[in-house]
Amino acid sequence: MASTQRDFLPGRSARAAAQRAVDLLEVLLGAPTVSGVQAVLEAHGETSVELGPSDMASLREAALELREVFAARDAAEAAGTLNRLLARYAHPPRLTDHDSGFGWHLHVDADDDGPWGAWLVTSSALALAVLLADRQAAPGGLCAASGCGKPFAHLGGGSPRRYCSTRCATRERVAAHRRSRS
Repeated sequence: MASTQRDFLPGRSARAAAQRAVDLLEVLLGAPTVSGVQAVLEAHGETSVELGPSDMASLREAALELREVFAARDAAEAAGTLNRLLARYAHPPRLTDHDSGFGWHLHVDADDDGPWGAWLVTSSALALAVLLADRQAAPGGLCAASGCGKPFAHLGGGSPRRYCSTRCATRERVAAHRRSRS
């Protein structure tokens, strides 16, 4: 999983990995295509992405497992889910630069060239756990807009989010306003 991104500040890399997880879940939980998943991975700095049918199946399974973190009602439930995922998939933490001078960063997967699904779970769970520990709150959620349900990550300070985008939030506000006027 080589990447061109060289910004490894602890908070920023956790936020970037959490956003990558959200973007991958959006594709993988819908009707995923190899080209769609490759595009997301490449947009997040992965290079030379080659995915076969078994890779797509393991990524989809990983996305379903990670969705449970975003569906958690609170920090304790999210922490429990993250702990289960880390216990199942993670290996002892290790620093790697992918033998390429890429830049040292933390991995908890088994191997730099391990299966894509295990990589997605371990890298995402680690990032989401850092966000949970930093904020002492669930690291994300599922959009509350009717008919949406997309995952989103809490990447900044401020009030907890309820929607995946300003578009969904505005649509819900307008719908509530229309209901109150009728």
